[in-house]
Amino acid sequence: MVIKKATIKIVNIVCSTSLEKDVHLVKLAETLPNTEYNPEQFPGLVMRIREPKTSALIFSSGKIVSTGARSMAKVRESINQIIKSVAKIGVKVTITPKITVQNMVGSGDISMDLNLNELALKLENAEYEPEQFPGLVYKLPNTRATFLLFSNGKIVCTGTKSESKLREAVVLLVSNLKKLKK
Repeated sequence: MVIKKATIKIVNIVCSTSLEKDVHLVKLAETLPNTEYNPEQFPGLVMRIREPKTSALIFSSGKIVSTGARSMAKVRESINQIIKSVAKIGVKVTITPKITVQNMVGSGDISMDLNLNELALKLENAEYEPEQFPGLVYKLPNTRATFLLFSNGKIVCTGTKSESKLREAVVLLVSNLKKLKK
């Protein structure tokens, strides 16, 4: 069995940080057009950033959850945009916020056809219900990675916190699948 090179690319990074300053969310919502704030429904303000295309939840405590970036450089750009935005309402951020990756999502192709019915029986930590969803959910043992596997070899990986861990998980996945093919 010959497997061509597996490919994986980051499609979403979810991270958190803190500006370590309180933010007046009503004032921010009134000042910026790209925000939604409805405190009766949710305590955070939603900010949509065009470039890089990301969204952020901003809380009055200055805590932020950012999603949508495809690289750590884009995460930093996004946080810098937020810092510029809060400066417009008089919040001067003097620290460089520490960014913590909560989840990294990758999408790719392992260049092999997969018999999902067979894999569902052979793999531990696998769930496959084709009437409900066409992919097999596989929790990779001894890692935080969870994969969606599709019969055409396409994959989605979630649960890792760095690009290196994401790539390691894909290598381990391919290795596990090769062992089953033998």
